[in-house]
Amino acid sequence: MMKLQFARLAAAAAACLFLAPAHAALFGDDEARKGVQDLQTQRAADARRIDDLNSRLENQTRVQVDMNAQLEQLKADMARLRGQIEVLTNDLENAQKRQKDFYVDLDGRLRKVEPPPPPEPGKPAPPPTADEQRAYDSGLNLVKTSNYKSAAETFAQFLRTYPSSQLAPAAQYWLGNSLFALRDFKGAIAAQTRVIELWPQDIKAPDAMLNISSAQAELKDNRAARATLEDLVKRYPTSDAAKLAPERIKRLR
Repeated sequence: MMKLQFARLAAAAAACLFLAPAHAALFGDDEARKGVQDLQTQRAADARRIDDLNSRLENQTRVQVDMNAQLEQLKADMARLRGQIEVLTNDLENAQKRQKDFYVDLDGRLRKVEPPPPPEPGKPAPPPTADEQRAYDSGLNLVKTSNYKSAAETFAQFLRTYPSSQLAPAAQYWLGNSLFALRDFKGAIAAQTRVIELWPQDIKAPDAMLNISSAQAELKDNRAARATLEDLVKRYPTSDAAKLAPERIKRLR
């Protein structure tokens, strides 16, 4: 009986010894499997993050490319606009020069056809001498080249030297015109007022009044500018200057 019990105990002990390694091996496999799963999960999360970063980088690259394309387009548009502005500016300058040349030439032709009345009744002024004509033409040439400062000085000197010349009314007018171009609006008004006071029947008198109105408008005195234009229409209704007055009066209201 004792032998039988001992045999059973020995068998049980052997079974325990046999099962212990198998249990330890099973436990080790679970840990390894869990570790592998954790690594796979981490790798999948890293892959998703990498994909997300790649996607963001691609989006930023596309945005940068789009912005660069838009910037280049803006540069091209600006260059085109600069070119158009230069062309328009040149066209405007040429148009202004042609208009100025036409005005000066017309002034000369009209004076040959219709000489100005003498400053004093009964004392007709003699035709301009060669020196007078050269001095006057010198001033006109300065106006043509937009050298208004020198033009104003030249016409002022002409009026001091030849106050009774047939060309004096025109010289007085161009003095006022040059002062206006120099933005000396008060001086322009004073100069053009002398045209109207001394030579009211001269062909430049209506234009002198138009210039006075423009100078008054530049000085923000719209009331005086309107009054001058209205007086222009009354005094010289058939003049070319009077034809411009109604539209200017509307702009001054």
